[in-house]
Amino acid sequence: MKENPTQKKGSIVSPFKAIRYLFRKPHTLRYPFEPKEPAPRYRGFHLNDWDICTGCGNCADICPNDAVTMVEIPEIEPEPGRKNERPKLDYGRCCFCGLCVDICPAGSLRLSRDYFHIHFDTNTFAFVPKDEKSDKEHFLASEQYSILKASLTHRKENYEGFAPDLQFSLFEPERVAMSEVEPEQRKLSFIEQVIGYNREEARKEASRCLECKLCEQACPAHLKISDYINAVYEDKPDESLKKIFEDNPIPSICGRICMKHCEAACSLSIRGEPVAIRWLKRFVADSIKDYKTALELKPGESTGKQIAVIGAGPSGLSVAYFLTLKGHKVVVFDSLPGGGGMMRIGPPAYRLPVETIDKDVNYIASLGVEFRFNTRVGNDILFEDILNEYDAVFLGTGMTVSGSTKIKNIDRAHLALPFLQRNKIGSPAKVGRETIVIGGGNVAMDVAREALRLQHMQYPGETVVTKVVCLEDWDQIPATEEEIEDAKAEAVQFNPGWGPKEVRVEGGSIKGLLCVKVKSVFDEQGRFSPAFDDQDRMFLEGDMIIEAIGQRPDFSFIPPELFEKLEFTPQRKIKVDQQGRTTIAKVFAGGDIVNLNLDAVTAIADAKIAAEGIHKILCNPP
Repeated sequence: MKENPTQKKGSIVSPFKAIRYLFRKPHTLRYPFEPKEPAPRYRGFHLNDWDICTGCGNCADICPNDAVTMVEIPEIEPEPGRKNERPKLDYGRCCFCGLCVDICPAGSLRLSRDYFHIHFDTNTFAFVPKDEKSDKEHFLASEQYSILKASLTHRKENYEGFAPDLQFSLFEPERVAMSEVEPEQRKLSFIEQVIGYNREEARKEASRCLECKLCEQACPAHLKISDYINAVYEDKPDESLKKIFEDNPIPSICGRICMKHCEAACSLSIRGEPVAIRWLKRFVADSIKDYKTALELKPGESTGKQIAVIGAGPSGLSVAYFLTLKGHKVVVFDSLPGGGGMMRIGPPAYRLPVETIDKDVNYIASLGVEFRFNTRVGNDILFEDILNEYDAVFLGTGMTVSGSTKIKNIDRAHLALPFLQRNKIGSPAKVGRETIVIGGGNVAMDVAREALRLQHMQYPGETVVTKVVCLEDWDQIPATEEEIEDAKAEAVQFNPGWGPKEVRVEGGSIKGLLCVKVKSVFDEQGRFSPAFDDQDRMFLEGDMIIEAIGQRPDFSFIPPELFEKLEFTPQRKIKVDQQGRTTIAKVFAGGDIVNLNLDAVTAIADAKIAAEGIHKILCNPP
C-alpha cells in the first residue's frame, strides 16, 4: 500500500504538551456542594396526583418500553369513571421520553426534576408514584431535603418538571361539533334539532377515543363502547351495529335521548370534552337502513316457554329481545298504539321522532316478538289471566301518571304527560299566548319547549311567551344543563326559587299564577320538604298553566290480593332480587318502577338481568 504523502508524522514530545493543563483552573462542577438546578421542564422521576388519576391505563398502553404497568390499589374504592388501579414505573426500563405524560387525559401524571436513586436492591427501582399531596412522608420541604439522601424515598416537594400541556397532548381534547338547527328556526316547528354526524365527522370523532373503557364501567347496561366506536373509526358501521345490539336493542332511541352516563365517565372530559358516544351510536343506527340484513340475528331454538311483557317501553322492548334470542315466545301488551312506552309520548318529536322509535320496535317484532298494542291490562285483559296463561310475566310499565301540586284552582291547569301525548301522537293541544309551566325537571323542559313551538305555530307573528317556575334555584334545578341551555336559547323565561300558591281565575279564565319565595327545598336530612316565605310573593301573568312536577306509576291493573304480596323499597320502587324477580311468583320487573335513574339505558340493564333470571328459572329450575 502506498503511503499517504499528506499524512503527518507525530512528535515524541507531543504528549508532554498536555502538562500545561495541570496548572490551569479546571471547569468542574463540585456537585453536590455546588448544585446545578435542572431545567424547568426536566424529565426526572414521575409524579402522580391520585386525586385526579382515573386509573385509565393509557400511560401503560403507550409506553414503548413496557416500563408502566397498572396495579390494583385495594384501599381505593372503584367507582364509575375511576378504577382502583394506579401506574407502577420500572426505572430499569423507563427512558423518560414523556409519552405517558402527554397521553394522560387527566393530567395527573408528570415528571419531576428529581433524578437521583442509588441502591443495591434492584427492586427499589420499580415504584408506584404519588406526589406531595398524597405522600407527605417521602416528599420534603427544601429546608429538610438533602441531595446527599436523594432517592425515590427522599424527594423534594414542589419540584415539578415536565408537565402535561393540552397544546401538545397526544389526544384531541375538543369533540367534533354537532350540527343543530338554530334556535330561532327550530322553535317555529317540530323539526329534529340535532342534525347528526356525517361519515367523515363520525370517523373523526371516533378517532378521539383512547379505548380506556372507563365509559363501559359507567354505562348501566355495560355496552362494548370502545369496540363499536373503533368500528366506526374503521368505517365498519355494520360491525359497530352488531356490537351495540349485543347489549342494547334500541340504539335509534338511545342514540337520541340516552342520559349518557358513559360520557360523564369519559377520561377526556376531565380536561376537555368527552367523546360524543351518544351521537356516534345515533350515527350507526341512522347509517344502517335495514337492521335485519346487517345483524343477521335469528331467534334461539324454541324452549316451548311463553313470557308476557306488560309495557313496551325500553325495559319491555329489551327483555322481549333478549328472551327471544334465547328461544322463548314473547308477547308484549301495551295500551298505546305503538311501541316505545313513555318514549313514544314523552320526549317531543324535535328530540325523538316517532319513526326512529318504530325503527327499533319493528326490528324487534321481526324477530318474532308479538306486540298487542291498544290493549290495556286490567281492562282489555286481566292481569290474573295473563299470570295463569304465561310461564313468566315481566312488568315494565314505567311512570305513567303525572303528579299535581293540588293548589287552589289547579284543576284548571293541564298535566304534563297528557299534554305531551296529545302533541306527539294525537291532535296538538291549543295553547295560550302566555303559558306557565310548573316544574324544573327534564319533563318540564320538554313541556315548555313544546308549548313554545305550538305558540309560534298557532299565533304566527304575534308576541308569545312561555315561563317556567320551579322550587329549585339555579344550582338545584334537576333538569340537565343541556336541556336548560336549549330552553334559554329558545327564549323560555325562567323563574327559579318560587313555589306555586294559587291559580288565579277571573270570569272563568286563568289570569296567572301566584307564587311564594322558596326558603329551602330539602330539610337537614336531605328529604324533600319545601319551606316558603309567605310574605315574599310574585304574580306571574298567564292564560294557560301546565303542571310538570313529576310522574308516578299506575299499578291499578294488579288485583288487590296480588298487590298485597308486592313488596316495595323505602323509595317506593318495586323490590326485586338479583334476578329481577318480584315478591309475586313468576313476576319480574324492571325500568322506572324498579330503579332510581329513570332513564332508558338503566331500563335496558334491568331487562338484561331479568331476561337472564327468567331464562335460568324456566330452563334450569333449582
